[in-house]
Amino acid sequence: MGLLIFSINLTLDGCIDHREGIVDDETHAFFTRLMDESGAMLWGRVTYEMMESHWPAVARGEVEAPASMREWAVKLQAKPKYVVSAKRTDFSWANSHRIAGDLRAGVQQLKDATPGGVLLGSGMLANALDRLDLIDEYRFLVHPRITGHGPTLYAGGLPASRRLERVSAQPLRCGAVALHYRRAN
Repeated sequence: MGLLIFSINLTLDGCIDHREGIVDDETHAFFTRLMDESGAMLWGRVTYEMMESHWPAVARGEVEAPASMREWAVKLQAKPKYVVSAKRTDFSWANSHRIAGDLRAGVQQLKDATPGGVLLGSGMLANALDRLDLIDEYRFLVHPRITGHGPTLYAGGLPASRRLERVSAQPLRCGAVALHYRRAN
């Protein structure tokens, strides 16, 4: 059974708006390594559609992008991508699959079938999966910014605090810090 690893960019005040993070070669390399280490990607429909609207064109060379972003896009194109959606049933982006029905059962089945682990990258979906005790590790890239707006991580709250143990903390040149935590026993 693989781990479910939640990874996301966030600011010091918890904002997870993708436009607020620092985008450079080093931050892209961080997420490329995480993707390389995982067996599949998992998103909610909104995040999937945001990704789908940009990255396939980058992978095809239709959008001007630095080498690090193109590398990410090409690898993402090949990676299995799973989407939790009650509304959308058709996914034309390469290697995309829908998880429908019972959320706990569907995600647990994906974890069981993916020994390399599943990389989760959607804030709202993470909140739902954390409520179901399905997230095993957290890989946050915390950016040195205070935005004063949302969306914010875990805005919907959790039924109880999560005890975590630090695996690593690595500062990046841009001032962001890569944090790796796992659930404490």
